[in-house]
Amino acid sequence: MEYNAAAPIYLQVINDLKKKMVKGELKPGEKMPASRELAVMYKVNQNTAARIYREMELEGYCFTKRGIGTFVSEEENMFENVKKEMAEKLLENFMREMGDLGFAKTDILSQIEDYEEEDEK
Repeated sequence: MEYNAAAPIYLQVINDLKKKMVKGELKPGEKMPASRELAVMYKVNQNTAARIYREMELEGYCFTKRGIGTFVSEEENMFENVKKEMAEKLLENFMREMGDLGFAKTDILSQIEDYEEEDEK
């Protein structure tokens, strides 16, 4: 994973793990990698890996069973909500950036349609 200097690494890793949950790569109730494993996977410090799990647990994305490990939340409807939140954030950023470039909503929709047509060719 390549990191963006504009955002804290731990948040970028959390976002990547949330994407994996939404896509079903990490399933509800599935055991997550140990903190050390996570640190190696993402090439981060072990303290950062521990912080990632702490933050995710506070947000309800995972839970820890002492001495056993960290597991993906078992709330299945949570992942649909996470997917929707992530999509809304992406769309919000996209619309803001396009607006900053001077595009009106109709221009943006036209750009999307043109993009879809080019993609289908």
